Amino acid sequence: MKRTIVLMAAATLAATAWAKLPPPSDEAKAKAAEAAAKAAHGGKVEAYLLCKSQNKVVAHYTKTAAAASKEAKVPAAPAACADPGPYVAAAPAGAAPAAPAVAAAPAAAAPKKP
Repeated sequence: MKRTIVLMAAATLAATAWAKLPPPSDEAKAKAAEAAAKAAHGGKVEAYLLCKSQNKVVAHYTKTAAAASKEAKVPAAPAACADPGPYVAAAPAGAAPAAPAVAAAPAAAAPKKP
């Protein structure tokens, strides 16, 4: 009896686990894409900071090795670190680009004729 109940419960749980979820909406897809873009940019920032810290360590090592009269075995030039800049969210595909505010400023500043 217990074995039957356990098997029925397992079958019920397995059926719910295999149930098909509805496809994500366009909004959910956009939100997931935005999260992926933020995560990718975060990885680029972390790589940049790691590169900077490694260059700092190499510079300190060469400086202290030279002061201690040791031969410093390091690369001739440190790796070039590329700053990814601040995160900029991608504009939605259906949105039109915003008109520049600079073009509207001269028209507003023009004197009015009586």
